Amino acid sequence: MKNSTHHNIRPVEPADLDELLIMMQEHADFERAAFNPGGKKDKLKAALFNEPQRLHCWVVAIDEKLVGFVSYTFDYSTWDAAEFMYMDCLFLRERTRGKGIGSEIIKRLTTVAAERNCINIQWQTPAFNTPAINFYIKNKALAADKVRFTLKIG
Repeated sequence: MKNSTHHNIRPVEPADLDELLIMMQEHADFERAAFNPGGKKDKLKAALFNEPQRLHCWVVAIDEKLVGFVSYTFDYSTWDAAEFMYMDCLFLRERTRGKGIGSEIIKRLTTVAAERNCINIQWQTPAFNTPAINFYIKNKALAADKVRFTLKIG
């Protein structure tokens, strides 16, 4: 999975989890969101590597150093009566942005979603993240104006 930019997009491995958690913190900081890594390594390990697999994740490496990740799940749309892919996170460290890696990830996700007969891929980004919004529009995504709510349990 290498190309001329000398990056490698590959499935996450258990040995990547510590660096993945660091990138998750960087992603949360970028999105001005709270993040507590406590206890998440074991939960992520179970979701990623146990059967049934609940979470899918690829990491991006340049010279064996992780510089980004994407995670996704599959869900079911009531309105479409069909399965869809939900891209939960797409994060590239700043120095790797603008090099076509994100577009390559979107293309690969599209292939996986099509192979699984998904109706679409859905995701969200904060309204203030203009660079991400422009990137998604450039990659032919359509925005849907909605307000996302979170109801804490427990």
